[in-house]
Amino acid sequence: MSSQALSSETVNNDAASRRQGEPRHTSVIRPPAFSPFAIFGHIANLWHYRDLLLTLTAHRIKVRYKQSALGMTWAVLQPLSLMLIYTVIFSYIARMPSEGTPYAVFAYTALLPWTTFSTALGNATNGIVNHANLITKVYFPREILPLSYIIAALADFAIAATVLAGLLFYHRIPLTINMLYAVPIVVTMMLFALAVALFLSVVQVRFRDIGVGLPLLIQIWMFATPVVYPLSVVMGSAKVPATAKFLYSLNPMVGIVENFRRVVLQGMAPDFASLALSVGVSLVLLPLTYAYFKRTEATMADVI
Repeated sequence: MSSQALSSETVNNDAASRRQGEPRHTSVIRPPAFSPFAIFGHIANLWHYRDLLLTLTAHRIKVRYKQSALGMTWAVLQPLSLMLIYTVIFSYIARMPSEGTPYAVFAYTALLPWTTFSTALGNATNGIVNHANLITKVYFPREILPLSYIIAALADFAIAATVLAGLLFYHRIPLTINMLYAVPIVVTMMLFALAVALFLSVVQVRFRDIGVGLPLLIQIWMFATPVVYPLSVVMGSAKVPATAKFLYSLNPMVGIVENFRRVVLQGMAPDFASLALSVGVSLVLLPLTYAYFKRTEATMADVI
């Protein structure tokens, strides 16, 4: 039998099957395989939606201060009020050492990156569930939502940094070239915040307990980071077991906060060992959580 005859017979059989109500071939769409290397393709796709990302980021900043009597002053009030509270408690009452720097400056220099991190992480984690109506109506890369909160938090950081500059000037703390290290330190911090937020935002779609418990977790996390006390209180204490010191040093925010304070207040180069750990954790964790986020993205609209 010729190939033309076989082709005609196949077409006729398919047509007959359809007339008899037999089911056609069904294609099953499965989520892409888990691969952290797929991040590069996702980033390329994300670039096509850069206008949406910029629009949402600008919207975050405007809404945060819209119809507010104090406006952008709120970005300064949070770290400034915490600085005043902790100065009274830890400086005047607990007599906490501050490495030869006035405690108010010592605390504010660490509270600035910490409050930026905590605000970015909290808002980005809630980014998906807070836009459930948008997600169920239109397609766009879902990571734009948490990412827009991360970028918007940098606006608060820039505003609050002006107070830090004023404190440095008032206390005659000299500017040094090593202060430029603050830029990659802050970038590392925001990448780490994004990595954690991508994972938590996916979990929160199914378990809303995340949004309720996260503020408490962040508060505990702060006291496990040298924000209101110097690193030497933990690492230089003979009362703290070696195992506890090791586990403490694995906290990526330890290297970030301590090195930010080191380059700003002391004018020294960062401790590259502790900073390398923070950078390494961020660069390893981000592709993994991003790949997990993209793998679950297709089902978000169904379960949110």
